[in-house]
Formats: sequence, structure tokens, C-alpha cells
Amino acid sequence: MFLFVSCVKEDDMNIVQGPSTEEPYASGEILVKFSPEVVSLLEEAGVVRSELTRSGVGSIDELLDIVGGFEISRVFPVDPRHEERTVRDGLNCWYVVRYSGDYTAEEVSRRFSQLGEVQKVNVNRTIKRANTRKAMPLSKEAYYKMAASTRALQGSFNDALYAKQWNIENDGMMAELGGKAVAGADVQVVEAWQKTTGDSSVVVAVLDEGIYIEHDDLKANIWVNPAENGTYFEDKDRNGFKGDKHGYNFVNETGRITWDGYYDSGHGTHVAGTIAAVNNNGIGVASIAGGDGSVNSGVKIMVCQIFSGNVSTGLLNVVRAMKYAADNGATVMQCSWGYVSGAVHEYEWGEAGFASEEEWIAASPIEKEALDYFINNAGSPNGVMEGGIAIFAAGNENAPMAGYPGAAEYCVSVAATSADFTPATYTNFGPGTTISAPGGDQDYHFDYLNPITNKYGDVGCILSTLPNHISESGYGYMEGTSMACPHVSGVVALGLSYATKLRKHFKAEEIRKMLCDAQNVTPIDEYMKGYKRYSRYVADIGAIQPMELALAPYKGQMGTGQVNAAKFLAAIGGEEAGSKMHFPNLVIKVEDSIVVNPALYFVDGENLTYVVEIEDTHIATHKVEGATLVFSGLRVGATKASIKASNGEKQEFVITVRKSNGWL
Repeated sequence: MFLFVSCVKEDDMNIVQGPSTEEPYASGEILVKFSPEVVSLLEEAGVVRSELTRSGVGSIDELLDIVGGFEISRVFPVDPRHEERTVRDGLNCWYVVRYSGDYTAEEVSRRFSQLGEVQKVNVNRTIKRANTRKAMPLSKEAYYKMAASTRALQGSFNDALYAKQWNIENDGMMAELGGKAVAGADVQVVEAWQKTTGDSSVVVAVLDEGIYIEHDDLKANIWVNPAENGTYFEDKDRNGFKGDKHGYNFVNETGRITWDGYYDSGHGTHVAGTIAAVNNNGIGVASIAGGDGSVNSGVKIMVCQIFSGNVSTGLLNVVRAMKYAADNGATVMQCSWGYVSGAVHEYEWGEAGFASEEEWIAASPIEKEALDYFINNAGSPNGVMEGGIAIFAAGNENAPMAGYPGAAEYCVSVAATSADFTPATYTNFGPGTTISAPGGDQDYHFDYLNPITNKYGDVGCILSTLPNHISESGYGYMEGTSMACPHVSGVVALGLSYATKLRKHFKAEEIRKMLCDAQNVTPIDEYMKGYKRYSRYVADIGAIQPMELALAPYKGQMGTGQVNAAKFLAAIGGEEAGSKMHFPNLVIKVEDSIVVNPALYFVDGENLTYVVEIEDTHIATHKVEGATLVFSGLRVGATKASIKASNGEKQEFVITVRKSNGWL
């Protein structure tokens, strides 16, 4: 069996105490990809927007009778805005089949896979947490003591705990690191902040536990769905998800995000804080892309909740979240979870995970298709980036191979480093690893010769936001590749913010390659020599067992190097990088309208005014509404048009008006 775990070391989502004895998949349901012909019958019967008990196809219904099938429903809810591409990519063909007979999911899957009307079958793999330990909270007393620190740093915002965030700015002098720190062993974001601190048009989907959306250091940077007004019982934007004001809770199938259950660890909130805690607001922590304290200066966090307390979740929730992220405006997908590495020590971790990309695809075809959908369909051909970037944690099994899906060649898989560029003692490395980032390493930075000066849970770990029911101060420590992963997500979001400022357009693959290019990272192979001494089990159970970790096996195996925000943004700003954004050609339905913000297509566009000329105003017209332009289609046809900004720049485009041809 495979265990699907979150990649965090210091909380409840990382440590597997021997092989799992629980079922690796949900019972009573499987995921089936029917042939297009069967799908047509299901759509005619109305299963697209509701559930059925039978398909109308003899062979399928006969099997449903045998296994006690009682419901067939579509995996991915209908979103009319994106149904055309959903059908094109075949995601409309995936259905959940629920049954009540005395059969295992594997048995039912095997029977369905033998039917000619079935293309693919997937069990709904169970995603479980392996432990219930919490993050290390920061007390109010410790918070105020830290906030009183006078240690000055070069790029410091006025955030109270900035001086304790070695991952953001490491001058090598932070006392808590026990002398085991190297200046510059951070994400090099201080220099990058001279170019941008974030942009509110960039959305990062965090697939994780629910996020404490009312946190004082996060709420200004939580994504808001403008079409939803906060009620959890209406689907006002008709995207298939009721009340998704800040994202969606896929575990409980509601727009109500949860974070305060007894078994919730604060993991999602911690991850979000590293990406987009509000900078320069006088409280708490700084983040990589959280802005400068001014309104809408930080990137936005979309909450895609796939974990909730101790409730098991599954692959069904994961794939729905991936598609939701793409369809609702996210361009970066932050995923601090994955399957156990295919190279783990099986005595400690149970059966190894997928050993190759081919093996993963064969076992999880719906996951591959949903991931492809995000990578290919997020963003916009008329926006800053076409496509999406999926960023995963490499895993915490100290295995010489990253876990899937992050190990797939089109994803970014992040290994974890300590405050001196050495690999964290728990991190996965080797094949499938794309890049490294600070993840914390308490076992290493803990001074076992002077244990009285140390505290379990915070030494050398990552400091970020936590829900108030876990930490009275709202802050605390975690470590793991889970914590390394959001550093890379934050840097990508910062880079896209800079591209927005420059009005540049990129393909997602261009961004991924620039991020991981050896010239755009901090080289760390020079630190892969000799041994690092650490105290094994300090982070796990508080015990001290001095150990040595040979570093030579990590040379060339930690990805291309450590993520470097300054170099990455410099690459984005390069003359040959990307292309200039251009006012888009418009396609409008007769008697319908499209709203366009012209500022998006001109440098410093917010401070310009615009004049639009349309050659044939019998086909289309426009009007100005505030900072936007509203184009209306009058009759079928096409006409040339132009827009001229007050800085003298002129761009030409085409307006095409066509008949309404909705998919239903």
C-alpha cells in the first residue's frame, strides 16, 4: 500500500511510526472515467448537475446491481465558464461511483476496468496524517521578548519578529542557531524587494489544512471571490461550489473554511504566513510576497482545504482542488504533501511509494489529468502567465528520491536546508528533486552539549503564523520540506508580481525553467562535504542521540541549488525574457458585454487614461466605467479597434461578435 502524507516534520503531518495498518483508500466508492458515449447518456439523463443510480448502459448497470451501486455523480462540478476546456481535456468523463455491496474498492475497480465502456479506473486513495503532535507555539511572553530585540538587519520591515526569521534574512549572527549559520543562507529576498514586494493580482492556491483567514497578519492577503457574498448556501458565480468566498473546504464540501478543530495542527496557516503574511505592519512575521503594508501590495492566498482535523481525506478532494485552483484564478499551486518516496527504508515507513513517473501515472491517472489541467489551463494567454506552476514538498523520509507527484518532471519538488546551506537531516533528495529552500533543522541546530539553553520545537525551525487556538501569540515554529515548499511558492509569486509590474507575459514552463536554472539559484554543493553532527530524535520525542550525517551523498542531489529570489527576479526582468503584454483581441456574444481593465496592458497603466476607437460601431461599442472599459456586442461580425494611452502608446486589436452557443 502507499501512504499519502503531508510533508512536515515538527507537527502532526510527517512521521510514520512503522507501516500503516489502515486502508490506503476509501471503501464504498471508486473513480471511473467513462467513454464519451456513456458520458453523453449520463448527461442526457441529468447526472451532470445531480446524481443517478443507474447509467442506462446495460453492462455498467448489471455490474452496479452486483456491487450494490447506489450513486453516480460527476467528479468535477460544472463551471460553465470553463466547461469547454474541461470537455477538451476529458475531465468531464470522470465520475464517482458509490456502492454498498461486500466488495473492496480494488475488486470493484478491477471489475469496472474490464468493461469496454470504461477508459480508466482509480481508487480514491486515502490521505492520512500519521501523528497528532502539534506545532511549537510561541507564547505571548516570548513574542514580546523577541519583539523587543534591537538586532538590526539590512532589509528589515517593521514586523515585530523579523529579526528571528533567518529564512528571510540570515546574517549568520542569530544566537538561537548555536553558531551553525552561514550569512546569506536564506532565500535572498531582501534585494528582490527593491523591485517588488508583491501584487494582489497574483493568486497562490494553498492545498492544505484550512487557513485561519481572520489572522491579523494574514486576512488582508486572503483571496476574495468577488462573486460570492459570504453565504454558504448559494452558488452565485455558478462555478459549482456554494459560498466559496475565500476558497473551498473540499473535505466537508462547503465554503466554510475550518482551522480550529482539536486535531488541526495549524499547518495551512503556517504555510500561508511564509508566502504572504502582511509585511511592514508592525506585528508578527514578514513573508516573501506579502507586500509592503500598503493596500493590495501583497499576493493573495486562495484556501483549498483538503485536510480537516483527524478526518481522513482522499484523492477525490485533491483533484477537485487542483481543478478549482485553475478555474478560479490561481497561477501557483502550493502543495506541502505527497506520496512516500519510492526509496524509503520500508522498516520505518512501510511499503515504498511510486518508484517512477510511469508507475505513478498508471496508479493515479485522475491525479495526473487534474495536475495537467492546472499546469496547462491556469493563468491566461492574455495575462502575466499562461499555465500554472505546481510546487510540492520533496518529503521527509531522508530517502534518496523525492516523492510523487512532485517528482514528476513538470512539477517543482523542494528539498529542505538548514541555516548553513547543508541539507536538513530529514529531507528527501536525489532523483525528482528540483530545488532547495530553508525548511528548518532542529536536530542539527540543537546544542546537545548545552541543552539547557535550547528549547525543543524552535531551535533552527521556521517561524510563521499559527491559529490563535494553537498559539496564544498567533505565531510558532515548524520544520520540514512542508516549510521549504512555501518559500519557493512565495518566490514564484514574487516573480510573477514583478512580471505584472513590467507588463510582461510568460509561459508557465518559462517561469519554471528560470526559477530552477543553475544561474538563478544559490549554489550549495560546496557545503556537501564532511559530516554534520546532530541530535537525532530531538524534534521527534525530545531524546538526544548524537549522530553524524555524511554530506557527500547530497552533492548534486539537492536540485540545482537553493532558491534565490534576487536572481530569479533579475532573470524575469532580462531583455530576452518573456514578451510584452498586449491589449487582447475580444470575443463577445451578441447582446452580451465584456469588462476589461486597460491598465493591465500598459506599464504604469494605473496612472494613465485611454481613448478607444472602434472601426465598425454597428458590430460593437464601448463605454468607460471607472477604471474599466465595457465592450458590448451588437451584431455578428468582426471589426478592428485600437486603444491609445495618455503616454502616447497605441495598441491595435480585433473585436469578434458571435452568436451565443453555450454548451448546454
